Amino acid sequence: MVRLTRITTKGGDRGETSLGDGTRVAKDHPRIAAYGTVDELNSVLGVLAAQIGAGPEAERLSAIQNDLFDVGADLCVPESTGGKPRLRINAQQAERLEREIDRINERLSELQSFILPGGTIPAAWCHVARTVCRRAEREVVALSRQETINPQVIVYLNRLSDLLFVLARALNDWGQKDVLWEPGKSQ
Repeated sequence: MVRLTRITTKGGDRGETSLGDGTRVAKDHPRIAAYGTVDELNSVLGVLAAQIGAGPEAERLSAIQNDLFDVGADLCVPESTGGKPRLRINAQQAERLEREIDRINERLSELQSFILPGGTIPAAWCHVARTVCRRAEREVVALSRQETINPQVIVYLNRLSDLLFVLARALNDWGQKDVLWEPGKSQ
């Protein structure tokens, strides 16, 4: 018989929550905002994965989603916390994203214009994920101005937003369905 952990604890009913080291902070604390946005990004990637179905890209997204749980685990435990070693994002995870960017980018034509978010439904979700990723990156940078964080978190999120951009182009039939910006078109 599987025993389930109780979900409702009522511990946050007064606007506070616990970090991974047990420290209580306000739910609007910059650290909570940062890893909350990483969680939001992970959910958007889940929608994207559901849109594209089974296959190699879905497997890559699953690996990224797993990495994002690592990012959340990294962010939820302050760097100053002593004791046992904690899970931290490492350079190899960002390097894996760089290899994916290079692999995808090899097949894409060079851009001559900015791209409007859209095209196919999966590409549009990829652009949503990219913008949420950029917001997560901004929130982590803001947190880093107040507290010490693992700098690899910023590197990872920066690479991930780049990957999501080229993946959106790949999901637009390798750039054929990209929607190009036409400056001044609506004037």
